[in-house]
Amino acid sequence: MSTENINEKSIMQKLDLDGYILQFKQCMAREKPITMTGDINQHYRYIQALSKIQFPPPPSVPNLDHELARIKKQAILSLDEIYMFIQMMSYFNTLNTVGFTEPLISWIRGIEIPEEIVEIIGYFTDEGHINPEHDSELYKLERMIKQNKIDIKETLYKLAHSSGLRDYLVDTQVHFNGGEETLLVRGGFNNVIKATVVARSASGFFYIIPQTISHLKEKESVLLSHREEIIYRYCKQISATFFTWERFLSFINKEYDRFDHYQARVVFARAKEYEFILPSKQKRIKLQDFAHPAIDKPVPVTMDFNKQIMLITGVNAGGKTMLLKSMLSAVYMSKHLLPFKCDASKTEVGHYKSIEAVIDDPQSVKNDISTFAGRMQEFAKLFSKSDAIVGVDEIELGTDSDEAASLFRVMLDELRQKGIFFIVTTHHKRLASLMASDDEVELIAALYDEERRLPTYTFLQGSIGKSYAFETAERYGVPVNIVKKAKEVYGEDKDNLNELIEKSTSLEREMRMKIAKIDEELKAVEQKRFKLDEDELKLQESHRKAIATLENRYNAATKKAREALKAKESTEGRRLLNVAHQRKDFKQKEIQKVDEVVLKEGDKVKYRSHKGELLSLRGKDATIIVDGLKMRVPLSQLKRRGDTSQMKVKPKPRNPKANVNIEKSSASISVKLLGMYADEAIDTVDKFLSDALVNGLHEVQIIHGTGGGVLSKLVGEYLKNHPKIGKYYRMPGNLGITVVEL
Repeated sequence: MSTENINEKSIMQKLDLDGYILQFKQCMAREKPITMTGDINQHYRYIQALSKIQFPPPPSVPNLDHELARIKKQAILSLDEIYMFIQMMSYFNTLNTVGFTEPLISWIRGIEIPEEIVEIIGYFTDEGHINPEHDSELYKLERMIKQNKIDIKETLYKLAHSSGLRDYLVDTQVHFNGGEETLLVRGGFNNVIKATVVARSASGFFYIIPQTISHLKEKESVLLSHREEIIYRYCKQISATFFTWERFLSFINKEYDRFDHYQARVVFARAKEYEFILPSKQKRIKLQDFAHPAIDKPVPVTMDFNKQIMLITGVNAGGKTMLLKSMLSAVYMSKHLLPFKCDASKTEVGHYKSIEAVIDDPQSVKNDISTFAGRMQEFAKLFSKSDAIVGVDEIELGTDSDEAASLFRVMLDELRQKGIFFIVTTHHKRLASLMASDDEVELIAALYDEERRLPTYTFLQGSIGKSYAFETAERYGVPVNIVKKAKEVYGEDKDNLNELIEKSTSLEREMRMKIAKIDEELKAVEQKRFKLDEDELKLQESHRKAIATLENRYNAATKKAREALKAKESTEGRRLLNVAHQRKDFKQKEIQKVDEVVLKEGDKVKYRSHKGELLSLRGKDATIIVDGLKMRVPLSQLKRRGDTSQMKVKPKPRNPKANVNIEKSSASISVKLLGMYADEAIDTVDKFLSDALVNGLHEVQIIHGTGGGVLSKLVGEYLKNHPKIGKYYRMPGNLGITVVEL
């Protein structure tokens, strides 16, 4: 076993992952290391694509490196060895029929099996034998062997039911012994039948081959020998072809291993409902609801480690070591794209070149080494490494804690300069106090339930935990009076320090719980605000549609009223229609005035569902920036963020001027129809003449322009049928103006 494989096995055992790896390997088609070489991002894409489809399981095929080495030497493979290669290539042919998506489809279709190999695949049956249908000589031979076996069975059956042998038979069945068909008889059988004894049973009976079938057995031996000659001829021919395509066979052997890696991970993840986490470039371990696979009913771990050193303190048997193993296990499984239980959407695991675990007690009588000396050896090895993550359990193990704290503080500082990250557990507070002020140190406290007097297996970031040694001793049956004396020896001042640590941890935990509660409430308020904004938009849209509907109805009603007035002219009707128009305009101005909101450059605004910032104003349009993109939009469609009304710019104040009010008639003496459509022009003329009649005007002008003369013709036809017009004529000079006398 290579040094790399030994290290892999060691780290798996230290992290309690050996059982997990054993279960995973049972999903593989053949034994191999779990490590995949090549681009991990590409592997991840293939695994994700394979996870989305169903595919047939690969056949169980052993590693064929030895057989490939023999092919290079032009050796003749056995039929079983040849069939192993046939199984691999047949499986890739099967995969071509699966509905793969990219990138799998390009990969599988890119494996083109040579025609000579395809022909050889056709020689074999599903059981791994040469198909007699492809060879007439072999077909005839197989039929002869089958018929000979039938003859042997029939002969034995007749003997077993003959009257002469009946008294010596133990039973009338045909027994297979050593691959031979035999009868089981008692002693004295040679008085009635000549036979060869093959073996003796545990009860003292004899397995015999009667001489009457000896010639049939000899015939069978000859036939089988002839068949072996034909099979050997096929093996020799196929082995020669394999030698020609040795490089292709090596290639497909590697590709089979590659697909086996992918399918085993997918099958294992489906069976366990695990998730895949692709290692990120950032040196961070963020776990959400992680569960170590070695624990039956684990308390889910949620932890964010984005510094260089994590220092875990707190209660004995409170899960400190398991937290360390969980963090390193997540890195190990992510590094090898092995699935595990977590919330994948909120989990992030960084990539580290190597993983080291300083966990076991290195003391050894055989090697004459102490615990502390062993630890020093393991730390000395770390100075030759870089870009590693190291887990150290009970870091001061084996020596004075105060001296060790100072030593390890200096070593940890030096090693992290080489890009090494540490997850450390300790029962002692000296090291924690020395490193607490360092910005690159994350303090983690294992929590203890005072009421139930049990560890909770949960953790608090940013705090130092108390060890609860006395409480643990009581929990495991140490007499109370012994614990009481120990507390007295320990000292009141140190006990007070522990109480302060405990209170600090409790206060911080309460504070974080309150912060979490406030965050939840803020989230709920934000959701309500968002819901209100959506409801407001819906109401505004509903209001707009209602106004549009009413306006359409109003226009339809006024149109019918004008048609009625044309039929029977009424000055009072014209006046009331004009009043309705004025009230409608007044109401719209009132609505616009109520909706008016001051808007200035730099305001945070909302345009439909987009959030942006107002850059400039120009008339009725505004320029905004949304996600780095500038847009010109109608000012009426903007809302200030957090404001429920539509926005309009407040006009800039002008220099004060003297206002002179001159009362004048509300009716105009001229109207312009330029650019209007026919219906719009006639409606405008109709309203214009109504206003003129109400206000007592005697002569007005209709400006329709020259153009193609369409408006001029329409106006002329309308005026011709109007009952209140005395005379109308075109103004001289081709000015496009019609003068109307009322």
